[in-house]
Amino acid sequence: MDHGGDGRRNFLAGMAGAGVVLIASPAAHPEAKRPGDVPPTEDLMREHGVLRRILLVYEEAIRKLLSADAAAIGVVDVVGGAANIVHRFVEGYHEKLEEDFVFPKLEKAGKLVDLTQVLRIQHAAGRKVTDTIREATRQRSLGPERRQLLTTNLQAFVHMYAPHAAWEDTELFPAFRQLYTEAELDRLGERFEAQEHKLLGGAGFEGSLQEVGDLEKALGIHDLGKFTPGV
Repeated sequence: MDHGGDGRRNFLAGMAGAGVVLIASPAAHPEAKRPGDVPPTEDLMREHGVLRRILLVYEEAIRKLLSADAAAIGVVDVVGGAANIVHRFVEGYHEKLEEDFVFPKLEKAGKLVDLTQVLRIQHAAGRKVTDTIREATRQRSLGPERRQLLTTNLQAFVHMYAPHAAWEDTELFPAFRQLYTEAELDRLGERFEAQEHKLLGGAGFEGSLQEVGDLEKALGIHDLGKFTPGV
């Protein structure tokens, strides 16, 4: 006779009697969060990390353009690559999440309505600036006027989006988070993930982050230690 079942029951009873806590495997609770899952509000902030690193790329490009760097054409190519990420990831995905989910939820609740209106206006302004940057980087020649146009628009983008992201992280997203229960937030996270796959494909967030990393290497700003002041 097979006594395997009795043996397992005796083993488990002994473990419980000894005060050992048995933890079920994730497969036993499919509703449990997977390792690495983050709430949608944290996901939005993480996406801002990609935006902020693009701002660093733009700032370095501005420095090189203003110094009439001999490798200006290479800089223009990097800027074009960064602007394409902004167009696809920031505008086409991240800001779309905000406009479809975050802003309407807050506005319906009567929360931070003045702020959401400013943010909507800035999204529209940012898209115009990005369109101008992308158009400027399609031109292979970089005369003084085009260099000035590109520099001015890069400066305008950085000037607006640094505070834009900061206000969202410290004011908008915390207020948005308070409108949801944990269960509702989990379901929202699933909707965000579905949108990520739909709009960005399989590479998703990680693919966009890798692209930014490649641009940082092209400009020589991929080493975080280089930003440490020599004091």
